[in-house]
Amino acid sequence: MGIGKAALAEFLGTFTLIFIGAGAGSLTAEQGGSLVSVALAHGIALTVIIYTWGKVSGAHVNPAVTLGVLVGGGISLPKAMTYWVVQLAGAAAAGFLLAYLLGPNPKSLGETVGSLTATDTAKTIVLEGVLTFFLVSAVMSCGVAGNFGNLVGVGIGSVLAMDILFGGPLTGASMNPARTFGPAVAMGHYSYMWMYFVGPGTGGLVAGALYRALFRAANTARTSDSAEVAAPKRKMSKAA
Repeated sequence: MGIGKAALAEFLGTFTLIFIGAGAGSLTAEQGGSLVSVALAHGIALTVIIYTWGKVSGAHVNPAVTLGVLVGGGISLPKAMTYWVVQLAGAAAAGFLLAYLLGPNPKSLGETVGSLTATDTAKTIVLEGVLTFFLVSAVMSCGVAGNFGNLVGVGIGSVLAMDILFGGPLTGASMNPARTFGPAVAMGHYSYMWMYFVGPGTGGLVAGALYRALFRAANTARTSDSAEVAAPKRKMSKAA
């Protein structure tokens, strides 16, 4: 698969996640609504993105996920850098389109902020790191290692929704620098953005490193064992 097609898939996938997720968050802030609806919007959007674009680009749609996959040995540095550029571009495009559709003065555009964002920088970074660790760990296990088969999208999308249900009121539960970047740029709010690069980036890095150090070998061994067990059966079938 050429890098151009993969880059386009990452752009479109990230655009979709921010457009639907931030849009749902903005409408909830404007019109009233529940955290559950916002969590479901993100989780369902990510599930659809994985099934739509997963075979083209891996459907990272998140610079922290790309960093985790890079550290875990699943993508080259040049390709990862291309993904980061198009992910942020897709997020910005979604943010500005939302500003146009929901303007002229939307309350938040679904910005990823919560009660901790303005009051406790350290807790914001730590919580975003932990939530992102959960998400990227699921990506490494379900997506990169190929576990859970056709349920991969459901598994990863569920983790995103789960994290939002807990972390949404506290930090906005971004887990994704692009998710923060798009609405923040469109609104011209830059002061808090760095926390949502540091926290998710650290969580993704740790998840990728842990997978590479402890779990990648186990997945490889399990695949090899399965092949060894299956081989005699194939031979017997031919003999019969």
